[in-house]
Amino acid sequence: MRKIQRNALTAFILSNLALMAGPVGAQDSGVPAAPAKEGDVTQLDTVQVTGRRAADRAAIDDKRYADAQVDAIRSDDVGRLPDQNVAEAVRRLPGVTTQNDQGEGRYLTVRGVSPDLLNVSLNGQTAPAPEPDGRQVKLDDIPSALIGSVTVSKTLTPDMDANAIAGAVNIETLSAFDREGNFGNLRGAYGHNDLNSSNPYEFDGSFGGRFGADDQFGAVVALNYSERKIGTQNVQNTGDWIEVDDEIVPEGLDLRQYNTNRTRSGAVANLDWRPNDDTSLFLRLMYSKYQDSETRDRFSVEFDEDGIIPFGPDGGNFTDAEGVRALRTRQEDTSTFTSSIGGKFEFDDSELRTELTYSRANKRDPHRDEWGFKQDDISGEYNLVPDPYLVVPWGEDPYDASLYEPDFYEPESRRAVEDLYQARVDYMMPIQVGDGSDLQFGAKYIDRRKTNDQTGEAWEYDDGDLMLSDVAGNPIGSIWNGRYRFGPTINGPAANAYFNANTGEFEEDEAGTLSASLAGDYRITEKITSAYVMGRLRFGDVTWIPGVRMEHTQGDYAAYAFDLDDAALDDPFNSFGSRSYTDFFPGLNVRFDASENFVVRAAATRAIGRPNYESLAPFVQIEDANSSEPQVSMGNPDLDPLYSNNFDLSVEYYVGNMGLLSAAVFYKDIKNPIFESTSTGQDGSFGGLDLVNAEVGTWTNADSAKLKGLELNAQYELSFLPAPFDGLSVGANITFSDSEASGIPDRDDTLPLIDQSDRVASAQLTYEKYGFSARLAYTYRSEQLMEVGGAPEEDIYLDRLDQWDARVAYTFGEDLTVFVEGSNLNDAAMRTYMGYRDRLGEKEIYGATIRLGLQYKF
Repeated sequence: MRKIQRNALTAFILSNLALMAGPVGAQDSGVPAAPAKEGDVTQLDTVQVTGRRAADRAAIDDKRYADAQVDAIRSDDVGRLPDQNVAEAVRRLPGVTTQNDQGEGRYLTVRGVSPDLLNVSLNGQTAPAPEPDGRQVKLDDIPSALIGSVTVSKTLTPDMDANAIAGAVNIETLSAFDREGNFGNLRGAYGHNDLNSSNPYEFDGSFGGRFGADDQFGAVVALNYSERKIGTQNVQNTGDWIEVDDEIVPEGLDLRQYNTNRTRSGAVANLDWRPNDDTSLFLRLMYSKYQDSETRDRFSVEFDEDGIIPFGPDGGNFTDAEGVRALRTRQEDTSTFTSSIGGKFEFDDSELRTELTYSRANKRDPHRDEWGFKQDDISGEYNLVPDPYLVVPWGEDPYDASLYEPDFYEPESRRAVEDLYQARVDYMMPIQVGDGSDLQFGAKYIDRRKTNDQTGEAWEYDDGDLMLSDVAGNPIGSIWNGRYRFGPTINGPAANAYFNANTGEFEEDEAGTLSASLAGDYRITEKITSAYVMGRLRFGDVTWIPGVRMEHTQGDYAAYAFDLDDAALDDPFNSFGSRSYTDFFPGLNVRFDASENFVVRAAATRAIGRPNYESLAPFVQIEDANSSEPQVSMGNPDLDPLYSNNFDLSVEYYVGNMGLLSAAVFYKDIKNPIFESTSTGQDGSFGGLDLVNAEVGTWTNADSAKLKGLELNAQYELSFLPAPFDGLSVGANITFSDSEASGIPDRDDTLPLIDQSDRVASAQLTYEKYGFSARLAYTYRSEQLMEVGGAPEEDIYLDRLDQWDARVAYTFGEDLTVFVEGSNLNDAAMRTYMGYRDRLGEKEIYGATIRLGLQYKF
């Protein structure tokens, strides 16, 4: 029976491969999902369907026949909107939103759970994380043109890594056996950004096919390159909101102009060999490179609290403020390489899969340098309405470069490297239980080696005649559509040349140099050995998937413990920690095919979230050890992992594979959530020093957190409408969630989880007919907590965001497509606030981008 079902599904897939724009979806584990029963196979229309609708239908089938609750996109869907990277391509799925950088999606938040608790895999194997501070995988490193499909798993099965409290995202690249015959795709685009009048461009190509006797060999090669110049404008509070004369006022205003040149390049090479029907071998290679060079010009007015004179809640005057003009230049080079070799072997009705993978993420910041010049005794007025608020210095002195004297020079560089060695084996065999049931078991080994090496210097100007006018750059007239006057800037190369020629005029801040060079350095090794067993027990219309996974974690950590008054840059690692623990993760997924088109799913699972690298590193930094209140910053290698018991229920109604209505409820009971904390009056030994009455900042486990939510999704092809309106399709989803964390250090109240939004939604209207296609998309998320302070008014929130994107295209014949696309058409801004929405933290704008392009398929 198992073989019959497999052949039925295979026949269905092969009959539609020519219609699909990406590979057949797989679970995050890389192990096949449950096959469809013969009566459940849905057929496409007799008229050939291509492009957007084919991708939608294939993604619907991915969801329909999966073991667990999943949502998916296919490669043709990725190219239907101006998505810069994988994160942006996935953000329109139900319950998914992004954390952005410079207006581009970077990390994924799924159902309100932080990105560092999301398991990201590439072709079924764990992806490396290049960032030095956390486990979150930067998805803006991977160009969207290199992917074949992306599957988001909301519930886990025992064959999947348990490190997935937020769920799992698997990125698949294209195989030659995913399509019939030889194929190719060439695409190029050139655009314009209205904020900085820059012209982004990109091009990519993919080629593949089969060859050899009986077409037993397959190869796919894909290449991509893009360049985008980003001109971000930012306004922010220089500090907190404080009370002066019964009025709440900011501590100043900081204006920032970013000029960023961001390039992405990548390559995929996938090789397959299928010598017979029972054997398939593969080699998967992927390389992506992300480069980001940036200059940030800054002009800030920092108030003296005693010089603030409120006139009421809407504004006032200030005196004795300090003006700061600064320049930061930064270069970031991140590369990720992944190679996997493996195979699938069938023995009668049994199946064996093996795979070996090596990955490396290399993040280098050759320089992160900052200069600062200052001027005292600035006076002016501030107006708190409208948003963002306005600070107007009086007179011309604040804009006179000859009145700014040097304040600091802080050059810095760093490098973070993660090496991942992985091996896994999975075996599936039929069992005589129910109708077409099987037993599956396997094992996986991960050896992770992570290092971070940071080098910094801190210099203060001591004595000399240098003024900003001696090293001035091109002045900036104004930003934010003329609202804020900016003025003189710093010429970075000229300032660096002056420092190199006149180092004697500067004095090194030895404590600052030590802190910048030692506090962030660490070496971490982590080995995870896992094994699992699970069954797929089919009894008529009900499929039970019980199982259990075991994971043993061994971690070893090294860092620096140092006193700023007594340490040396060449000291070796002198602070160490280790953890070893074994966990079991039972789980049960149930699927009930209530009718031909109605599916009910339920799941009870358990997952783990291991602490971030930065918080585990056993560094200890001590400042003012001999004072009455020493300052201590430290990591915590004794942090407990997070554990989550997850309960999910969903209903799915399919209109063939042309439409879908679904609803899901979810609940997570999370133990040991991690928060940063600061405690005062601490006595004890820190880094080998006995301290009294110390203020200690570290990471601590809170007690627990609860997360619950409702997810609604609908999409449908309106083919029942009369021509030409039968080319319309609609789709919309919204997720409501709520969380509550208790036992947070230094807080006696409850808080939402970091990165959790109460509402996340997206909607799309598409049209495809007569070679013409158009798509309008809207995405939304409500505000979310970013940082926890010592009191509610000190908490920092990321404000709500909504964004519109669109694409219009026309295909000549079957090969050549001309398209115009626009991203961030409504110039959506990033905004944060402190405690209350009317207390601005910062606000940042990026402008809209329009691109014109050509695509040729053969």
